[in-house]
Amino acid sequence: MIIDGGFADKVACVTSSHFSTAERQYRFPLEFGTQRPFSAQWTVTGAGASILSLEGSGPYITYITTGKVIDLGIKDVNNMGSAMAPAAVDTISIHFKDTGYTPDDYDLIITGDLGHVGNDIVVDFMKKQGYDISKVYTDCGIKIFDSKKQDTHAGGSGCGCSAVVFNGYIYNEMLNGNLNKVLLISTGALHSPTMTQQGESIPGIAHALTISNEK
Repeated sequence: MIIDGGFADKVACVTSSHFSTAERQYRFPLEFGTQRPFSAQWTVTGAGASILSLEGSGPYITYITTGKVIDLGIKDVNNMGSAMAPAAVDTISIHFKDTGYTPDDYDLIITGDLGHVGNDIVVDFMKKQGYDISKVYTDCGIKIFDSKKQDTHAGGSGCGCSAVVFNGYIYNEMLNGNLNKVLLISTGALHSPTMTQQGESIPGIAHALTISNEK
């Protein structure tokens, strides 16, 4: 939006996350050794940077859909997929209505860090909205780990999750022509340790980008 508004020609978008940062803030201390529920995710240690430019040979960001805060009352910090999934559903459905696109127009639709639990919720809720995205949809929190070999329960989470999967995998797949049109939906939770300790619900938000090899 900054580039499109004429305020910059080049912008670096950088983000990162680190394992045990969220775990120490929102859950039991790791030293406590408590058993993790299967809805829990592992914060990804990773970082990624994307350079956006006014000119270039692509891939191109052709559409954005700005999300809004959605809070359906989830309070469990060990179930962040359920807390953030409704915001992803809202943004994806609005994106389809605004652009006229359908799931068939995309080679891949991928959310940021909902994990296996949130992934299933998105697929179910989108079907209720009239869109079957199951054939092209997955989540960066699922792709980042091998859940069977690494026993990561619901998968990965954190800002670095989508940064690593997009910059390290999806971008190269687009350059190689294996993916030509991708809908990337960054997901996030808007809460703090204080809110969690006071038993407040966890609001979620999601923003979507259409990334295409063609303008």
